[in-house]
Amino acid sequence: MILLPPRRVLIFVALSCTALLLLYQLHDRATLLLPQSTPTSEGSPQATFSPPKPTVPAPNSSWNSRQTHYPLQRLNHVPTGKPKLLPLVQHQFTPVPVQDVEVRLSRQQEVKQAFERCWTSYHARAWMRDELSPISGGGRDTFGGWAASLVDALDTLWIMGLKDEFNEAALATANIDFSTSTDDTINIFETTIRYLGGFLAAYDLSGEGLLLTKAIEVGEMVLAAFDTPNHMPITRWDWKKAAGGIEKQVAPDFMLVSELGSLSLEFTRLSQLTGDQRWYDAIDRITTLFDQQQAKTKIPGLWPVVINPRNQDMTVDGSFTLGGMSDSLYEYFAKEYALLGGLAPTYKKLYEQSTAASIEYLLFRPSTPTGADILFGGDARADDTGIVQEPRTQHLTCFAGGMFALGGRLFSIPEHVEIGRQLTDGCIWAYENMPTGVMPEIVHLLPCPSKANCAWDQARYDAAVLERAGSVSANSNIDDIIVQKRLPPCFVDIDDRRYILRPEAIESVFILHRITGDPLYQEKAWQMFQSIRNITTTEFANAALSDITLTGVDGLPPKDDRMESFWLAETLKYFYLIFSEPDLISLDEYVFNTEAHPLRRPS
Repeated sequence: MILLPPRRVLIFVALSCTALLLLYQLHDRATLLLPQSTPTSEGSPQATFSPPKPTVPAPNSSWNSRQTHYPLQRLNHVPTGKPKLLPLVQHQFTPVPVQDVEVRLSRQQEVKQAFERCWTSYHARAWMRDELSPISGGGRDTFGGWAASLVDALDTLWIMGLKDEFNEAALATANIDFSTSTDDTINIFETTIRYLGGFLAAYDLSGEGLLLTKAIEVGEMVLAAFDTPNHMPITRWDWKKAAGGIEKQVAPDFMLVSELGSLSLEFTRLSQLTGDQRWYDAIDRITTLFDQQQAKTKIPGLWPVVINPRNQDMTVDGSFTLGGMSDSLYEYFAKEYALLGGLAPTYKKLYEQSTAASIEYLLFRPSTPTGADILFGGDARADDTGIVQEPRTQHLTCFAGGMFALGGRLFSIPEHVEIGRQLTDGCIWAYENMPTGVMPEIVHLLPCPSKANCAWDQARYDAAVLERAGSVSANSNIDDIIVQKRLPPCFVDIDDRRYILRPEAIESVFILHRITGDPLYQEKAWQMFQSIRNITTTEFANAALSDITLTGVDGLPPKDDRMESFWLAETLKYFYLIFSEPDLISLDEYVFNTEAHPLRRPS
């Protein structure tokens, strides 16, 4: 059970008994899984809790009794043995002056207040809905109708010390029914990172058995999408056809690579905690496929945006990026290695070869008048004539700074930590050089002729702006184009002008601070938080922005009536943690999934 201060014990016991009674009324075989009080054996990679029996039925679900058309003949198991003693990730912090602590805590409190304001509005106006509509004040269902914001925010509530709110939300999850959905098609990737990751992290932090039970329930559902002839999943999944168990399924011939490659952390942790190997087996088969074809693609080391899981072919497409549709595939290699205690060397190979290719073909240094020592992740197109880099970068790609820095620490590659710094500093630069202080979704920049030769050339910049504008006539007025397109200095184009409360930049700023100990990252984080809060705050919460380069009569960019659950799960969590004590969710004890849910590492 959750340990509470004495004044809350009686209240919580009463609520827990009510929840238990409700579960048994719903399904007489429902079982709350309580963590064991003793750690696992020294040789097990599951170092936090003893795994419960693997045959636990999932309450409120028929997925575990669904007919299987393509049963597995054998299961690949989580690697066993004593976890390796991996290099420390976090900087060894030393005490700071009292006045610096006071500033840090006051900033952390402001972040917490922003979260509490959003949570209070969600609780009052959109409880058990997927999202709060931050302008109209209603609720909407966008991710299956399973209370995405509630589940996504469980661990944030715990981390911020909002234990009463956490207890109420945790008990409310007993009413979420994963045997049905408001959507006709379920996105397996989004369901895994938000719901499965959310339940697992909240369980790892609190030890509350109900949350592990709900994780198993989600796990049973998503595993049904793997019931295909080659056991590759259907990631955009017609759950109604699958639920009956009558129609046979087949993997699609078109899939985004991130949707296939970004399930490993959550599936692995579920197998570690339950002892049920089915989830690890599912992602181990996928990892084997990535490993077998890593050197066979059009940019060896990387995988293209689009793949064919039906034919198990990852080599046909020629588009490559670290951004959207690929990002978390690469993010998970080093993290999965850590979660498995260093006992699966394949993930080290996948990380090292993919980052080597990224450095050569995707990363670029932008040209700036000050010669800023920064990098961005771009795109590349490969065909029979060669490889062409596109200096287009995305807010999503800002995760890469943290990825390189974390991998650099785990695999003792100092130059990767430095690349992580340059990438993170690049995203900070993009924030600081936009009029609103916030980076938009997608921009084009002017790449340097080489990473060593980066002198500013106004003529090159003007030519690049004209080319992107489609204006190659000698009569074109560059100044008019810059004004019409509202281009800040150094930006060649702004492809997508939205800001949708994304977390990737503050994610890397947080990781770089924890790895380097540089207090400058806390200052940059505070500037970012203030800028975001100033332009996104609504009557009820915070809203996405449709165009950060426009201003209305109030002097602010126009808002959209959306607040995705990752604002509570990721963005505000990372802002809170960068102002916390460094031992709160230490990177030497946890890995974050791509939705910022901390999963406990073996020790």
